[in-house]
Amino acid sequence: MVSSHGFVCQESHVRFGAIIFDFDGVIADSEALANTVLSEEVTRLGLPTTLEDAYLRYMGRRWSEVAALIEEGLQKPLPADFSDQVLSATLRRFRSELKEVEGAARFIRALGGLPKSIASSSSPARLDLCLEVLDLSADFAGAVFSAEMVAQGKPHPDVFLLAADRMQISPAKCLVIEDSPSGVRGAKAAGMTVVGLTAGSHIRPGHSEPLREAGADMIAPSWEAVSGLISG
Repeated sequence: MVSSHGFVCQESHVRFGAIIFDFDGVIADSEALANTVLSEEVTRLGLPTTLEDAYLRYMGRRWSEVAALIEEGLQKPLPADFSDQVLSATLRRFRSELKEVEGAARFIRALGGLPKSIASSSSPARLDLCLEVLDLSADFAGAVFSAEMVAQGKPHPDVFLLAADRMQISPAKCLVIEDSPSGVRGAKAAGMTVVGLTAGSHIRPGHSEPLREAGADMIAPSWEAVSGLISG
């Protein structure tokens, strides 16, 4: 178990006082499910979209940015209820099929009383449901932060800075676990150290490189590897 006084990153030898988790693709193995639903719904609108297209165009962005990109592709406004349709279809899929990224819950619970939070581009409703499905709600009670709570989503630093402020931890003392280049850029812009995690089922060969290019300080292929980077 990691000491509640903090943990040391073995590679950088820096002591950290808190850990901030991205959610989709880091804790919840949700990216493949969510992007499958999104690709299906966008295709129904008349913009043919594969799962790979959805990964490339929309993954890691908050909904307002996704909607703008879809409208750009369609060259017309989205139906007024489109976001509600996508959310409902996504949550149905999550209720029946969502799993954790292997090892996530074990890692989280090994942190004990160390301050921890979630900083995600997903909506509060989606985060709440996923945490419930994964039986992790109690582990992050009062420490779940959505890009909808701040002025600008990732790759801007706002949601990470909000998380650090609420935990009362200096950004420089926060270690962030991210799986997307935009998330890495946001965390680095906040002045935090970042581990790029490549453990989700949506990760494709070569994904480590864009994470490094975005500024990730370390790359870990699994939660076991992340555990190897830190010690009490």
